Amino acid sequence: MTLEPLRNIYGSMVFCPECGKLLDPVTETNKLECQACGNTMSVTSVDKIEIHTSSRDSAFPSALRNKRSLVQNDMSKMREEAATVAQTCEKCGAEEMEYYTRQMRSADEGQTVFYTCRKCGYKYSVNS
Repeated sequence: MTLEPLRNIYGSMVFCPECGKLLDPVTETNKLECQACGNTMSVTSVDKIEIHTSSRDSAFPSALRNKRSLVQNDMSKMREEAATVAQTCEKCGAEEMEYYTRQMRSADEGQTVFYTCRKCGYKYSVNS
């Protein structure tokens, strides 16, 4: 027997046709043996099997996607916490703007005030 069938399935995920368990790697006997149900099969019986896999984005969570989600949630909370102030928008001249404050720098420095125009969406910040 040649080693070609071994090369084809080495690193592949082969499942037991009886119980569906993932089979252990090929042994020196060129047999695949299921540890769960005891089913055995020859390496040559799986040599021509085509394996197609698919996954969802949620199956492999991305650290960057999770952080982006946290930032978006934090920004939506900031919008909910925003108060209205009689401040003229520099862009459209609207007389009311929303604002909220955050401590962005060290504790011994002032807060940053974020302004958002309710009419045109113009944004700017002021370090106080």
